[in-house]
Amino acid sequence: MAGDYVLELHSVVVERDSRAILGPINFAIRPNERWVILGPNGAGKSTMLQILATRIFPTRGTVHVLDKEMGKCDLSELRTRIGICGALISEDIPADEIVRDVVLTAAYAILGRWNEAYDLWDESRAVALLTTFGVRELADRTYGSLSEGERKRVQIARALMADPELLLLDEPASGLDLGGREDLLTRFSAFAADPAAPAMIVVTHHIEEIPAGTTHALLLKNATIAVSGPVADVITTEHISAVFEIPITVTNEAGRFFARAQR
Repeated sequence: MAGDYVLELHSVVVERDSRAILGPINFAIRPNERWVILGPNGAGKSTMLQILATRIFPTRGTVHVLDKEMGKCDLSELRTRIGICGALISEDIPADEIVRDVVLTAAYAILGRWNEAYDLWDESRAVALLTTFGVRELADRTYGSLSEGERKRVQIARALMADPELLLLDEPASGLDLGGREDLLTRFSAFAADPAAPAMIVVTHHIEEIPAGTTHALLLKNATIAVSGPVADVITTEHISAVFEIPITVTNEAGRFFARAQR
């Protein structure tokens, strides 16, 4: 694997019951790229995200993440370098965990605070991240008492706690009302504009949830890549209509995308 890639999938196939639910897939991203993955239900988005997060192995093909090849490295060490927000971790966060600790424990890549020692820098970073995503006032609440939208913001803060080299976001704006979605996307776009921000992949069903500043897009259909490349070349009326099999008009306004059904 070339050292200038954050991750690379080569001829990756995932099979269940002798049927391919993903692949073959060839895909690679470089540092400083911001990707979005879209596709209809059943297209393979969740399976692809699980591979990128090193949670499942492909049936065939090779996966390199952060210069390590899956199957030939210590995954526990590798996972500390990957930030994750979404269903992959949300169900495992203890409901009675204090929000501040939900973020803090990411420094050790664990869920549920036990006997770990955290210094002032850890505490300060956790609070700063909660502030960045608009939930600092929730620091002393229990995670289980939060709304779905508040939980997503806390998950993003947690995903960034260990200063990851790769950030995976699974529908980060789901569960938010319109105001909450726009506020989060504005905050997230500002964060992503920082040259020190990690390479990112956002998985979503809705093009309205693509943050401004996204550089590339990948559309999945029938478990394979339909089209991928620079975001403005991929998120178009022609491609979105073909992938979702309905006439859709796509517009691009100041780096944000919007869709409506054609009449």
